[in-house]
Amino acid sequence: QSRPKLPETMKAVVLLLFALAGVALADDVIELTKSNFKSSVLDSKDVWLIEFFAPWCGHCKALAPEWAKAATALKGIVKVGAVDMTVHQEVGAPYGIQGFPTIKVFGLDKNKPTDYQGARTAAAIAEAGLEAARSVVQARLGGRGGSSSSGSGSSSKGSGKDEVVELTESNFERLVLQSNDLWLVEFFAPWCGHCKNLAPEWSRASTELKGEVKLGAVDATVHGQLAAKYGVQGYPTIKVFGAGKKNGDAETYEGGRKASDIVAYAREKLQESAAPPEVLQLVDQAAFDACTGKQLCFLTFLPQLSESRAAGRTQGIELLKESAHFFRKRPFGWLWAEAGVQPELEKTLDVGGFGYPAMVALNAKKKKFALHRGAFDEKSVHDFVGGLLGGKQATFSFTSTPSIAATAPWDGSDAVEEVFEEFDLSSLDDVTLDEGKTEL
Repeated sequence: QSRPKLPETMKAVVLLLFALAGVALADDVIELTKSNFKSSVLDSKDVWLIEFFAPWCGHCKALAPEWAKAATALKGIVKVGAVDMTVHQEVGAPYGIQGFPTIKVFGLDKNKPTDYQGARTAAAIAEAGLEAARSVVQARLGGRGGSSSSGSGSSSKGSGKDEVVELTESNFERLVLQSNDLWLVEFFAPWCGHCKNLAPEWSRASTELKGEVKLGAVDATVHGQLAAKYGVQGYPTIKVFGAGKKNGDAETYEGGRKASDIVAYAREKLQESAAPPEVLQLVDQAAFDACTGKQLCFLTFLPQLSESRAAGRTQGIELLKESAHFFRKRPFGWLWAEAGVQPELEKTLDVGGFGYPAMVALNAKKKKFALHRGAFDEKSVHDFVGGLLGGKQATFSFTSTPSIAATAPWDGSDAVEEVFEEFDLSSLDDVTLDEGKTEL
């Protein structure tokens, strides 16, 4: 996408800055090092344009005079700095610098700089600096402060640091569209009253959802092309970008504007897109502990291969996978074991008296279990789980479970048929019958 055009007044300001700078421009680029980067940049309220360079880099040498011109033109408005990465690698390390020169814009939130991807001319660089400064001014007018590395900067919730990601036209595709995370993105305008009301709720929701769902914010008055792309016509508008691979499409969030509403919606949406839990074979103690660490562990004892054959066992496992998918929103674990391999466990759970397959639901925390005594089919299993959730299934207590015997995982092969040696009747030809007997 092309950069949004600045208003004519903004262009005039850029031209005026260069006119004031004159022809013989002094170098106003600030040298940044590991000793002053935090105090000068991260702990400041200034907008910074920072070049990460290497002295031997040809492109860096070509940029140097333009960078110096932009620094002089922006003096007193936006600070322009440079980091020599051959000397101060630790300064650039947190920002994933992989090539030179790399230019970062440290705007409203110093913890989340954005990449500058415009032209390498003084005019374009100065324009980007003014755009960043304008965005900060509008955000502050709208009650959205930045955050510094020390956490002293104000945030959209008034104090402390939230987890709302500042999104722009330069970082939107990389952070949102190229990620597998579930994103809720607010398009706002700093002057919008409803946006100001939403800000503290959005902030609280972002903090509560940290590590689960990403929440972002786009200033639509600055990044108008991005807002137009997603059909934003009023403020605030919240767009939802589903988890997993994205095709650029988004749906509109129509729920409540309280933090609790946003959190509940996000978690439900996350569960809808979540992959179902795996159905694993009980082969050792670790597998058992992992399953019983869930709210409920469904353990099914399948018939031995000599009875069900490989096809029958595969069918049983597929049924369990279907059930795991159907109840994927629930924090359940799913295991299967071959009948007779864990005899002490079967005895503890009263399994085997009704034949196999036999399904047991365990709640290790409450030391309770329930037995499924119906047919082993989709409807019956669903009814059993539904009955547990509705409190309609009988439960039994246990004091402890025995240690799990380690066993080899099933490789998918069928049972080995027992081969009996044929008896050759011809060997009876020489048998002499007792007198008076006519048969063996």
